[in-house]
This record gives sequence, structure tokens and C-alpha cells, in this order.
Amino acid sequence: MTVAAEQIGNWLDEFTGQQPAEPWLQALRESAFARFTELGFPTTRDEEWRFTNVAPIARANFVGQAPGLPGYVPAASLPEAGREHLGRYAPQNAFVALNTAFLRDVAFAKVARGIVMEQPVEINHTVSGQAGGLPHAHPRTLIVVAPGAQCTIVETYKGEGHYFTNAVTEIVAGDGAVVDHYKVQMESAEAFHVATMQVALGRSANFTTHNISLGGQLARNDIGVTLAEGSEATVNGLYLVNGTQHVDNHTVIDHAKPHGTSHELYKGILDGRSSAVFNGRIIVRKDAQKTDSKQTNKNLVLSDEAVIDTKPELQILADDVRCTHGATIGQLDAESLFYLQSRGIGKAQARGLLTQAFAQDIVDRIKIAGLRDRLEKVLSGKFHEYAHY
Repeated sequence: MTVAAEQIGNWLDEFTGQQPAEPWLQALRESAFARFTELGFPTTRDEEWRFTNVAPIARANFVGQAPGLPGYVPAASLPEAGREHLGRYAPQNAFVALNTAFLRDVAFAKVARGIVMEQPVEINHTVSGQAGGLPHAHPRTLIVVAPGAQCTIVETYKGEGHYFTNAVTEIVAGDGAVVDHYKVQMESAEAFHVATMQVALGRSANFTTHNISLGGQLARNDIGVTLAEGSEATVNGLYLVNGTQHVDNHTVIDHAKPHGTSHELYKGILDGRSSAVFNGRIIVRKDAQKTDSKQTNKNLVLSDEAVIDTKPELQILADDVRCTHGATIGQLDAESLFYLQSRGIGKAQARGLLTQAFAQDIVDRIKIAGLRDRLEKVLSGKFHEYAHY
């Protein structure tokens, strides 16, 4: 038996051990698992995964799906308004297929036409490693926002011990809808985190997301947004890695129709022997004239052993557009450090202050005061660790 076949075999045992589902759901699961076995886990020979080795996930023998979470509905009970959208948007890569194969519960929210939700939709995912077994969790989130509606979504991922979270989020925003989305990933230091989010925007819809990656031994975030005519997307992210952590952020902003606007800013802070990847692709389709798009990736590298691979991309098939992209990699500014120390601030504290200032640009864009305050406290602790490197 080849290594690949053995890896698939481990998951086959888990898949066949599930309780049978309703016919429509069982068919969806089986089709997805067939897709997973066809693809297998990606390797570093695949262009999209060349800097991220998922062998630690593929080789691990995960046993036992993590328990469902409060606030989820059984997939079999999903209303027709959810079923018609489920699985239509997320790309069918190996991890999405694996998620669908183990589809059990769905965090589902539908915002009716013209409704403005005052309170955020909070979706909390928590997994705990178990003695004698490595649990796997496949959170599925589906948000359907009707035309003219407005809402805020907060996804939080955390846990304890050694486990694997494989999440898929699909967001559908109708014409003129406004969606403000936040994802905070604070998995345990031993966890694996793979997540795919796909967003479909209607005409003149406005979507903003902030993706904060702090935890996990290995983390991968795939974010895709497809814009319609006149729609606008803001895609921001902040990633902090230390020790031997690895984080990979892949984004695709697809301008499918004219008069779309997108802004993207990702910032990374790396210390220790950590590594990070940023691959951001902007696609401007042939008919997407008058597109305005800007993409920026900035990285602060605090250690000689930390590694960042950054690749901003533009794929432009239209001729009347305004698109820019860029990436920077740097260290703490020596003059700024000297200036702070000359004002009586110790070197360690000065390092922490400058590191915090680099990240604050993203944190300040978070509109939810409570979430912003909680993040600032978590980040303050991390910056204190960096200061004493």
C-alpha cells in the first residue's frame, strides 16, 4: 500500500463510521469523499501549496469527529433557503471536499431583505484534544444576506491540545447588501488549522473582512471573493507567528463585472524560526472595465531565522482599469529604536512598542469595540514576548 493510499484509508475508516444521513445529505457526502480520494492531500509539488507542507496532517491518524457546537443546526434540517446555497461557492479542493464529506452541522444565518442587524452574528468554534486520540473538526458556516440587508459576522476558532480544524465558510450577499466579517484564529500551539472562505457579492454589495491569525502549529487560510457590477470588497489580514509556527494566506479577488472596487492589506509579524506565506491574486475579467483594485502585503521580520514568501499577483484581461500591488519585507527601524531609547525607553520595551505600532493599523480598522479591545489585550501579551527576544 502506498503512503497516499494509506492516508486515504485512514479517512475512509472515519467516513464509513459515520451515522447515515438523509438521502440528499448522504449523496452530498459521498460525492465529496469521492472527490477527496481522487485529489488526495496536496503536496509541495502543487503550485498552490509549494511553500506549505501538509504532510503532518496527511500522516496523522485522526480519530473521532469533534462534538457539535451550540448554535449549529443539523445539516439534514437546513431550510430550503440554506440548501440551495450550501456547497455552491467554495472551490472543490481536497480540504473543502473533506469538510463536506463529514458535513454534520451547519452554522446557518439568513438575514431577510432590508433588515439591518444591530448585533453581530457570533460563531464560536472550540475543539479540545482527547487523551488517546486526535479529533478532527469540520465546521461549516453558511451566511445568506438578502438584498439591501446589513449584518456583522464574527468567527472565532480556538481550542486545547492536538487536533485538526478544517473549516469552510460560504457567504452570499445580495444586491446592495453590506457585510462586515471578522475571523479570529487562536488555535492551540499543537493544532492544525485549514480554512476556506468563499464570498459571492451581488450588484453594489459591500463586503469587508479582517482575518486575524495568531495560533496553530500549521495554519492555512484560503479566501476568495467574487465581485459583481459596482460591488466593493475590502480584504484585510494580520498574522503573527513565533517559534516554529507556519501560516499560509492565499487570497483571490475576482472582478467578474465592471465598476468593482477592492482594497487588500495584509500585515505579518514573524519571530523565532517561524515561516509565513502570502499569495494574493487579483483577477480582472475581460468585461470588468473600470475596475479599481489595490493590494499590499507588509511583513516585519524580527529574527534572522524567520522566513516569509510573498507573491502578490495581478491577472488583468480588461484594458480600462486601475490596479496596483506591492509587497515589503523589513526589520525594525534602527533609527526609531534609537529615538525611543534616547527618550529613556528600554530596548526591549522599544521593540515591543514598534512591533505593536506595525500591527495597530489593522487592529484600528476593527469596528466592534469589544472585539478590538480583546484583541489588543491578546496582542499586547504577544508583543511583550517579542520585546524580550
